Amino acid sequence: MRERELIEKTGRALSGRHTAAREVRVGIGDDAAVFRPTAGHETLLTCDWFLEGTHFLREKHPATSVGWKCLARAVSDIAAMGGVPRCFLLSLALPASHTGRWVGEFLDGLRRASRKFQCLLAGGDTTRCDEILINVTVFGEVQTGRAVLRSGARPGDLIYVTGRLGEAELGLQLLKRSRQSASSRDRYMKKHLYPEPRLALGHWLVKKQLASAMMDLSDGLSSDLSRLCAASGVGARLEMAKIPVRQTMHSNTKDLAAALQLALHGGDDYELLFTVPRKRANSLPRSFRGLPLTQIGIVTADKKIILVNENGREQQLDPGGWDPFRARRLTAGLRPYS
Repeated sequence: MRERELIEKTGRALSGRHTAAREVRVGIGDDAAVFRPTAGHETLLTCDWFLEGTHFLREKHPATSVGWKCLARAVSDIAAMGGVPRCFLLSLALPASHTGRWVGEFLDGLRRASRKFQCLLAGGDTTRCDEILINVTVFGEVQTGRAVLRSGARPGDLIYVTGRLGEAELGLQLLKRSRQSASSRDRYMKKHLYPEPRLALGHWLVKKQLASAMMDLSDGLSSDLSRLCAASGVGARLEMAKIPVRQTMHSNTKDLAAALQLALHGGDDYELLFTVPRKRANSLPRSFRGLPLTQIGIVTADKKIILVNENGREQQLDPGGWDPFRARRLTAGLRPYS
């Protein structure tokens, strides 16, 4: 397939009516897209790599999942600021052998994600490469002055997470051990293959002005909470028993410890981590449209992150999640606190 044919195939696969179409005056087919921002809103910009061998395995991950997830990951950043995605740019490098069936399935997954998140393809670039390399840039919007940043947490604020943590990492482990093609029928496999950015909740938290700071959980709670605290110049005190792990993941103390390690240091959950001033916490429901909202700790003035177990024993929690520039160890991150 020639590049022109690949571009035309992409355009056909991702054409359709979206809410975002009103903002994209000129899309695929010109030198650049023309984007019309909504009055009274600021533009949010984010980009994300999705690389073969680093973020997905060609022989394990279905092409539809690669298409869905490459957009979902970037859209999650928009959700984490309380914004709404509008359009995206796609940069795609492929081996010539994958311009047929594989790219067709990839575009099918990307089309489904585009429609689900109401985020229109506005343009991008294609090239040939021995490995599959994907970069997605998303344009979003939020009401002027209302974006929730990582830097707004204050001592005394309560710390919340959505959903249950560690399920996507468990799905990745199951996928790596499987000798068959991946099936999204498994709950944990689906969480890994087809993550759902928490767009509605992020937007609602902005509308109600409840969150003082927020980010998405992509690299693991231990690493992402550390980043939020550093941006806000604060620390945190977490209660181990409150961290939401799936009960069916464990039946004994050993399994519980493994589940907790996944929750603390496993990435790819794309849940929201956010803080709420204590005086506003009564306005926050226990769940939002069926999504559990769990208070797991409190923001402190001491610039350390402390994990307290059921017996009151304290440990300092160091970042132990995903970092592309160092070896990953799921057992890292915990040490006695003194």
